Amino acid sequence: MLGIARGLALVISQGSPIAMPDAVSHVGDTIGGYLPIPVIVMVVMGLIAAVILNRTYPGRAMYAIGGNEEAARLSGIKVNRQKLVTYALSGGFAAVAGIVLASRLASAQPQAAAGYELDAIAAVVIGGASLSGGKGRAFGTFVGALILAVLRNGLNLLSVSAFWQQVVIGVVIALAVLVDTLRRRSSN
Repeated sequence: MLGIARGLALVISQGSPIAMPDAVSHVGDTIGGYLPIPVIVMVVMGLIAAVILNRTYPGRAMYAIGGNEEAARLSGIKVNRQKLVTYALSGGFAAVAGIVLASRLASAQPQAAAGYELDAIAAVVIGGASLSGGKGRAFGTFVGALILAVLRNGLNLLSVSAFWQQVVIGVVIALAVLVDTLRRRSSN
């Protein structure tokens, strides 16, 4: 589906950026020259995710399905319906992220977020979520995203090549997966 959506974006835009109206571009601005609106959006979306995961039935169902889908089904959770809710929430969060990115770029660029999928997975893993499912917190993902952002920004400030940045971030992800694997083995 990712390939289809990315291909359709290129077909529709003919590979060219599409200018955004000023009303949307203001989402990428700052308040008072100091507080970036995207930071406010990130915090609000993080709080919404935390509330959904910790305080609602769909959030608890997500943890149960991620931990053991068959056990969740046997305990009365309508797994297919909850998966649909999960994907819909994920799509909503992705739409907000796309609007923020387009506002910061002042245009919709079909190739703008290529590779961000791995960054999202990396933030979750670095934040302590288990790749085997059923464990993780919204705050951990927030911390993982901050670690990745600081790492990437630091590498940019040090004028490290974009190619080496990918290597460094790949090593960080591999270390996070190794720590998760060792943690799971030691708990068993």
